[in-house]
Amino acid sequence: MKNLKINLKLKSPQKGLLITALFVAQFGFAQNKPDANYKGVICKTLADSKEYWPEPVKAPAGAPNIVWILLDDVGFGASSAFGGLIQTPTFDALANNGLRYTNFHTTAICAPTRAALLTGRNSGKVHVSGFSHTVLSAGFPGWDGKIPSDKGTVAEILRENGYNTFAVGKYGVTPDEDATDAGPFDRWPTGKGFDHFFGFLGSQTDQYNPDLVEDQAHVKPDGRHLTDQITDKAISYIQKQQKAAPGKPFFLYYAPGAVHAPHQVAQEWSDQYRGKFDEGWDVYRERVLANQKKLGVIPANAVLPERNALITEWKKLTPDQKKVYTKFMEVYAGYLTYTDYEIGRVINYLKESNQLDNTLIFLAIGDNGASKEGTLQGTISQNLFARGASDEQNLQDNLNHIGEIGTAKGLNTNYPLGWAQATNVPFKNWKQDAHSEGGTRNPLIIHYPKGIKEKGGIRNQYSHVTDILPTTLDIVGIKAPETIKEIKQDKIQGSSLYASLNDPKAESLHKVQYYYIFGNRAIYKDGWKAGAAHLPDSFALKSSIGKGEAPKQTNFDTDVWELYNLNEDFNERVNLAQKYPEKLAELKKLFDEQAKENNLYPLIDWQDVLGRKIHNASGDKNQNLQELIHKGAQSGSSN
Repeated sequence: MKNLKINLKLKSPQKGLLITALFVAQFGFAQNKPDANYKGVICKTLADSKEYWPEPVKAPAGAPNIVWILLDDVGFGASSAFGGLIQTPTFDALANNGLRYTNFHTTAICAPTRAALLTGRNSGKVHVSGFSHTVLSAGFPGWDGKIPSDKGTVAEILRENGYNTFAVGKYGVTPDEDATDAGPFDRWPTGKGFDHFFGFLGSQTDQYNPDLVEDQAHVKPDGRHLTDQITDKAISYIQKQQKAAPGKPFFLYYAPGAVHAPHQVAQEWSDQYRGKFDEGWDVYRERVLANQKKLGVIPANAVLPERNALITEWKKLTPDQKKVYTKFMEVYAGYLTYTDYEIGRVINYLKESNQLDNTLIFLAIGDNGASKEGTLQGTISQNLFARGASDEQNLQDNLNHIGEIGTAKGLNTNYPLGWAQATNVPFKNWKQDAHSEGGTRNPLIIHYPKGIKEKGGIRNQYSHVTDILPTTLDIVGIKAPETIKEIKQDKIQGSSLYASLNDPKAESLHKVQYYYIFGNRAIYKDGWKAGAAHLPDSFALKSSIGKGEAPKQTNFDTDVWELYNLNEDFNERVNLAQKYPEKLAELKKLFDEQAKENNLYPLIDWQDVLGRKIHNASGDKNQNLQELIHKGAQSGSSN
C-alpha cells in the first residue's frame, strides 16, 4: 500500500487524481488504451461495457476463384495453343474460350520470374536478380535472394481479403539456408501467405523421387510422377476448403516442375510422338511459323530468323545424331502433353463442381524461353559443365544410354539446342538470353467466362510478368494494401491488363521494362528495345571448367548493344543501332536509371560469383573448385 500512503498526502486540487490512484491501488483496475480500431466500450463491469466483434474478413461479393498456372522452360513455339506441334488440348480449350496474349514477357529465367510474379514487382526490387541459391547469390540488396516483407506476395494480399490460398509444385525462391526442416519458415510458401503448400522449394528435382515438402516439413514421395501428386493435392485442397466453407473463394498457384529438366515421363506419353519429329528441327520451325500465322499470334508477314550458327542443318546430321535427337524431342513432347493432361484434371474438376465459370485463370506457358542447357548434344545423367566432356563423348554417352531418356534413371535429361531453337519459333536465342525476345517472350492465356465476353480473342498489348498481380486485384476488386501484418508495403510496379480483357485496342499501360540475366541485359520503352549479349556465355565456359579452372572475371564494357523497333520488327531481325545512335544512347541511359531504381547494380554474372566463392574457399582448392563448379552449373541450369 505504499502508493496509497503517498497519494493520501495529495491535497484537494488534485482530488480527482487522488480518487483514481486509490481506485487503482485498491482494486488493481488499469486499462490500457484499446486498439484504435476497437469500437466497443470497456468499463469496470460487464454490465456497463459494450462488446465489439469485428466483422470477419470477406472477399468482395461474387469474387472469383483464382488459378495461376506457371509452366517451366517452354518456348513460344512448343504448344499447339500457340502453333506448336506438341498437342496441348487443355491449353487449346482455355485459349479458344478465353484470350491469347502474344506480347507477354518473363525475365528469361525461373527464380526472378517467380519472384516478380508473386510480388508484382521487378526481380531486382525484391532481391532476386539472380537466385535464392547460396552458391549463386551475393551480398547486395538486389542479389541476396531474400524477398523482403515490405514486398508482400499475392497470397498474402488475397488471404487478408477473404481468400484461402494454396500452392503446389515448384516454389524456387526459398533461400537454401532456410530450406531445411529446421527453418526458419518465414520464406517458405506458408510464411509468404499460402495456407498450404505441396511441392519442392528448389529449382529442379527428380520427378519420381522429388525433394518433397508439405507445408513446413519434408515428406516421403510415394513413387508416382510429381505432377500427378501435385494435381491430386491441388484438387484435395479445393475439395476440403469448399466442404468447410462453401462458396469461399480460393487462390491456387499451380507451378509444376514440368517441363524443366529432368524430362521424365511415362513411356505411354512419349510413344505418342514416335516418328513425329523424324523430319527434324528445320521442318518443325517452318511448320510452326505457318501455324502461328493461321492462328494470328504473329504477323502475317513474319520471317524466321536465320538458323543459329551453333546448330547444324538437320539433313547434314549423322544417323546416330538423328536417332538420339528425335528421342529427346519425343520425350519432351510427351512430357508437355502429359502436363497439359494433368492441368486438365484441375480444370475438369472445377467444371464438374460448377466453379469454372467464376474462376479467373492465368496460364503462362513458360517462365522463360526454351532451354539451351541441354547442350548441343542433349544430356541424360551428367551435366556437360561439370564433367568437361567433348561433344563427341557426350553423343556417344547418349547413344549408350538412349533407353534412359525420359526414365527415372535420366536424372538430367534435357533436349539438344536445336530443339530449343525449334520450340522457340518465331524468335532467336533462348532461355537466359534476357537481351532477346527468345529469352523473355512467352505465351499467356487468360480464361474467365464470367468476365470475358470475347471467346478466342487475340491481345497484342505489351505486358510483363509483374502485371499479373495488379490485373488480378483489379478484376477481383481489391486494392493493393498499404500494410501487411503492420508492415508498410512498397509500391507494386506492374501495370493492370484489366482494360484489355474486353477491349482489344486498349492501351498498354506497361511502358518501360528492364531485363537482366547473367550479364545479358535489355531495356524496353514504348516499342523500342536496346539489348546487349554478355559473353562468354555458358558454352564458352566448357573448356575452362573441363580443365578445372576457375571461371574468369567478365568485362561488361566490351558488350555490344543492339537496337530494335519491335513495333515493326517483333522478332528482332533488323539491328538499327548504327542507324539511330541517339535512340540507342537514350535507351542505355534509361537502362542505367532502371538499374539504380531496381537494385540491379552491381552487375553480376554467375561466373563472377563462382570465381569469388572459389577464391574464398578454404581447404583443398581443387576439391572446392570442382564442388562449386558443379553446384553452380546445376543451380544455374536449374532455373
